[in-house]
Amino acid sequence: MPCPLSAGNLNALPFGRDGLAFAQHSGMECTPMKLLLINGNTNAAITDRAVAHARASLPRLGLSGEVTGVTARFGAHYIASRAASAIAQHAVLDALAEHGPGHDGIIIACFGDPGLEAAKELSAVPVMGMAEASLTIGFRSATRVAFITGGAAWVPMLEEFCLVRGYSREQVLVRAVAPDGGMIAADPEGAIALLAQAARDAAAEGAGAVVLGGAGLAGLAPAVAKASGIAVLDSLDCSLLAVAEAVAAPVPGHAPSTGLSPALAALLAG
Repeated sequence: MPCPLSAGNLNALPFGRDGLAFAQHSGMECTPMKLLLINGNTNAAITDRAVAHARASLPRLGLSGEVTGVTARFGAHYIASRAASAIAQHAVLDALAEHGPGHDGIIIACFGDPGLEAAKELSAVPVMGMAEASLTIGFRSATRVAFITGGAAWVPMLEEFCLVRGYSREQVLVRAVAPDGGMIAADPEGAIALLAQAARDAAAEGAGAVVLGGAGLAGLAPAVAKASGIAVLDSLDCSLLAVAEAVAAPVPGHAPSTGLSPALAALLAG
């Protein structure tokens, strides 16, 4: 199957009313990927929802492979505080160590990406966070991006996440509806109108890309787009595309060296 990604470049991919619509590019074949989704919450229903959405999305996005999921062994049922997020960082690393080997790519299926940098440091394969991927994909088509998520406590935490990565509050509008992600996952239809209004408000504030952020919101972008009349991105779709790009990218090699011990040369060679 032709791959929708040209290695290292997603810039040409257009946005559709129902989320992401992707142009097909010839000359490269997508190798089926084996992906692991790590949910930093202890809510297994959200894990199941994210995995089901990811499996359905792969062919729609022009990708292929297997998707499995794992739920944090310990921590909050739904992350809604800095303390819970800190605990989730440990839980994500715990899950990575236990379940990561044998996969081609890892997605931290928890908006806010707990443990992202540490997981990248430890993992031998690409690790992508949902918020990180949404920034990457969103800013390839717009100069102002909006994150819409569930639970007011996430607004300052996501603003800080973006600020650390060099994006101001003017560049990334973070907005939340009252129900948190766990509540939305339990009653998605009941949240469509709230999310649609938030999408319209964000577009009115100048957001050129509107992202529904969170594993609990996975799969709701088409319904929210239809209700709002605004193109809406799904943060898990963004993650699948970004991790596929990372998996397809050439692995950088080390510069030639001389005079090294055999042990150090072997370590550099991988």
